[in-house]
Amino acid sequence: MATDAAPDPPGENPPARPVLPHESGAIVPFPYAHPRKLSEELGRLIIEFHKREVSLREVITVLQDRAYNLLMLLLALPFLLPIPMPGLSTILGTVIAIIAARLTLGQTPWLPARLLDKKLPHTFFPSLLGGARRILRLLEVMMKPRLLWLTASPFLSQLHAFIIFVAAFVLLLPLPPGTNFPPALCIVIMAGGLLERDGWFILGGYLAFAFNGVFFALLAIYGQKLLHALWQLIAG
Repeated sequence: MATDAAPDPPGENPPARPVLPHESGAIVPFPYAHPRKLSEELGRLIIEFHKREVSLREVITVLQDRAYNLLMLLLALPFLLPIPMPGLSTILGTVIAIIAARLTLGQTPWLPARLLDKKLPHTFFPSLLGGARRILRLLEVMMKPRLLWLTASPFLSQLHAFIIFVAAFVLLLPLPPGTNFPPALCIVIMAGGLLERDGWFILGGYLAFAFNGVFFALLAIYGQKLLHALWQLIAG
């Protein structure tokens, strides 16, 4: 049968061209497409929402498929920085707790419309950028896919989400100033581990969770004694 293709040069057998994924009919992710770095995701938010109020619905839309794990990390991150956020700990803690509760139950993350349409202050993301970039860049250097079995099991993933839920519940409580740091640290470490599938960070999240237990136990014991001493001082 005649063909228009030129014959191969004598003595040469060129290797067969590999079949690309899209040619085989299989739908697979493009192999060279890597998720953006955490600092790049934050930079996108800064550019998108510079100097204006923004709703959580808009943030989730911009973050796309990494939305919920990254959203939990970003909403906990300000509590690691010396940024005054009066009244926001309850709102942000509630959002994180709802997302983590859904993940704990093995369900798709969901937020009520009232929270999705809640406006964050126009200074939220610009104020977050300064200190957050240093923390995020440190996380980027340290995090990479490791101990993948810790994120491969649905049961373990739900257990990790439960740890975030408990930390978020503590975060939203009206506790004394300075007590938001330990639960926020636990959320950032655990959410970062889930985001990058880093098992060592997930184990670090459990360590931070244990630190929270010790911290708040000591706070309950000695805080009560301190209040009792102050009361006696005032009454006396």
